Amino acid sequence: DTFLDAHFEELVAFRRQVHARPERSREEFETTALVAQRLEVAGLHPLVLPAGTGLVCDIGASDGTTVALRADLDALSMLDEKTVHYRSQHEGVAHACGHDVHTTMVLGAGLALARLLAAHDAAGRVRLLFQPAEEAVPGGALDVIEAGGLDGVDAIFGLHCDPKLDTGQVGVRVGGITSAADLIEIRLHGPGGHTARPKLTADLVAIAGQVAAELPSLVRAREPELNVVFGAIHAGQAPNVIPSLAVVSGSARTPDRAAWDGAAALVTEVLDTLVTPLGATFELVHRRGAPPVNNDARATALLDRAARRVLGDAAVVPTIQSAGSDDFSWYLERVPGAYARLGVHDPASDRPRLDLHASMFDVDERAIAVGVRVLVQTSLDVLDDAVANT
Repeated sequence: DTFLDAHFEELVAFRRQVHARPERSREEFETTALVAQRLEVAGLHPLVLPAGTGLVCDIGASDGTTVALRADLDALSMLDEKTVHYRSQHEGVAHACGHDVHTTMVLGAGLALARLLAAHDAAGRVRLLFQPAEEAVPGGALDVIEAGGLDGVDAIFGLHCDPKLDTGQVGVRVGGITSAADLIEIRLHGPGGHTARPKLTADLVAIAGQVAAELPSLVRAREPELNVVFGAIHAGQAPNVIPSLAVVSGSARTPDRAAWDGAAALVTEVLDTLVTPLGATFELVHRRGAPPVNNDARATALLDRAARRVLGDAAVVPTIQSAGSDDFSWYLERVPGAYARLGVHDPASDRPRLDLHASMFDVDERAIAVGVRVLVQTSLDVLDDAVANT
């Protein structure tokens, strides 16, 4: 409370500065420098990742339990169409997924914990992970892991903005809370020809349309948990020429880890049955993303308990497994942890609850303080729990 009374306005200003100057995946140099500078002012020693974007910072004793808190730094390639004074100054780049809020919350939690851990001489430490490229495939979490960011970590926690929940609420779930999301590109090949004689060649425009229309349902018939959705078709240049190349691209999403592991093989099999009889050939370019985020039961219970302590029982609500993806899953493949949803909608507002990635997306900034409280209490409870069980 004392920390937030003194620093809440600073945190809001920090969030707005990051929001106004968004940076794409693996380009987060300025954001990384801003975070590092503020941590250094507090007497901490952040370490920037080898590529120059993202950083890691330890707080507290080097022995004992290590709790990690994760934030993501990158923004999206899209327009920011809000009229607020802190709207994006970088045309075509916007913080429409709340990563500016995530960064600010973890920064605030780290600054508060630096005081609390020093004052109470607590055992163990908290590691702040400010990662790049969450929006990239397969995700900047792998950069953090490769740089040793998870070495010695016993548990990891994170919060993600959720505009469907009111400010002051936290959504929790044991097990799967996000889905896997892969990028797929299907390159169709044929000899090409004249539109006057389509039967003499492979009509790639028609075949591309058939792939886009039929492949998703054929895949679902074989694996109900795998959902393919196409977003682009490119074929041909002239109205009287059947092209020799057509490209259909989209995403494949699933909440199920086993379905994710078998996605490429299944899509290839279905394509073979669909395309080959029509006289065309195909290549499948399958770029795997991150697996589903699978929350550990014990870690989720600790976060749930901490959120209830600082917000009250009514503030903690169950949440569903979304079709969206998040590379927080790579951390949970290696250490136990929990990812929760943070309400950012002003309950007194009559504004629509815009989804993430909307061009007018914004948050109720009081959610920053809520997130700081939950992350700080979760960290302290995990350290206390480790001492109690020693």
